[in-house]
Amino acid sequence: MVHRYHARLFGLSAAASLAVAATPSAAAAPTAVSASVSVDAGRALAKIPATGVGMNVAVYDGNMNHPAVPRLLNDAGTGMVRYPGGSYADGYHWQTHTVEGGYVAPNTEFDTFIGTVRAAGAQPIITANYGSGTPEEAAAWVRYANATKGYGAKYWEIGNEVYGNGLYGATWETDHHASKSATTYATNLVRYATVMKAVDPSIKIGAVLTTPGAWPDGITGSGDSMDWNHTVLAMAGSKIDFVVVHHYPIGNSQADLLGKPQAEIPNMAATLRSLVNQYAGTNAPNVGIAVTEVNANAYKDTSPNGLFAPDEYLTWMENGAFTVDWWNQHNGTDCTHVTTVEGATDYDDGGILSSGASCEPPLNTPFPPYYGTRMITKLGAPGDTLVRAVGSTSTISAHAVRRANGDLSVLIINKDPVNAATVTVSYSGFSPSAATPTVYSYLKNATSIGSATTGSATRQTVPAYSIVVVQLHR
Repeated sequence: MVHRYHARLFGLSAAASLAVAATPSAAAAPTAVSASVSVDAGRALAKIPATGVGMNVAVYDGNMNHPAVPRLLNDAGTGMVRYPGGSYADGYHWQTHTVEGGYVAPNTEFDTFIGTVRAAGAQPIITANYGSGTPEEAAAWVRYANATKGYGAKYWEIGNEVYGNGLYGATWETDHHASKSATTYATNLVRYATVMKAVDPSIKIGAVLTTPGAWPDGITGSGDSMDWNHTVLAMAGSKIDFVVVHHYPIGNSQADLLGKPQAEIPNMAATLRSLVNQYAGTNAPNVGIAVTEVNANAYKDTSPNGLFAPDEYLTWMENGAFTVDWWNQHNGTDCTHVTTVEGATDYDDGGILSSGASCEPPLNTPFPPYYGTRMITKLGAPGDTLVRAVGSTSTISAHAVRRANGDLSVLIINKDPVNAATVTVSYSGFSPSAATPTVYSYLKNATSIGSATTGSATRQTVPAYSIVVVQLHR
């Protein structure tokens, strides 16, 4: 059940890989550090999408549809679930429920998956098999899902990380087409979109792009006159409904990882939007951004990733993504890279829930990224408005939401593993009540989310390596 990160790590030195080994903070006497957060409630960034908080599942996971899963997904605010799982999608044949050269677990069939998604109050995003499938196979899946069964499956990606098909020298993605070029993918992408929408014109088709600034972005492959993104969008931009990227930032330390959402996402999103505007013509305003895989490259089951998760989700949503899908619900581990990070055990498991491996806690035990994600539900709900919020230091991240009733919530992340932060909060365009606010908190290495009536609208203490959400009334 171990998802391999070679797609993300290609071209990095061994030294960089070693640099992300667990490095617990040096012992230091905790102190109160002063910081500030400014909130501009009048500066809307985006609405929280109903599909914003997403999750990946994979057909190799025999616990994909465990009875506990729907409640866990629902409690975390999950609105989108991606199937059938990363690179497996380019070998998966839905009619026979088989994967070329791969293992498929019992009870992971499409219908069973849909039952879990519906029970969780979410909707599916499906990756059609580009690598070993055909447009007709994908169209038959649309027909079965939406005409025969009435599932209303709206979002369909065409392939997974297709650029990993050998075109640029690295091969992890199945692709049986004679040509591996971006030109070939774009040509076939249009064919997939045409035959699938002939079955159900209401569906949305997503095109696989390379993540801006990450390998192999900017490289022109054999058979193409431009790089992958320019080629695909120039040929298919008017025929698609969303673009797809993955984000696995390489953090060379805990602090480096925790700075990645702000350091990378705004530029990535702006580049994607610019490319869409350049090539999609009058269709450009209708083309969305889907980030269908995200996770950290280290500290996966411990507190750094718990802080990273909500920052990653919210920063992408603030920059226009309509879904951000965590890799993975259950990922698994071979228990050979167990380390200690910030006083807790890291199992090198990319799942948000324990797979129940021999070295791990019981099946479905939430890891810190689960609780970090769940804190988003305390901040706001689909339809609420994300507004601008900025922390004064590199160790303070902030996000704010103007709720539909006019109230405001502020999420503050303290990335300092040792020191608490005394945070002064100022507001533009909002006048908070003088009443003591309700504050939700997820503390370092905690196994639950706490709540209290504490502090004030303008002053909060945020413990070291923690997340707080301050709920304010007018």
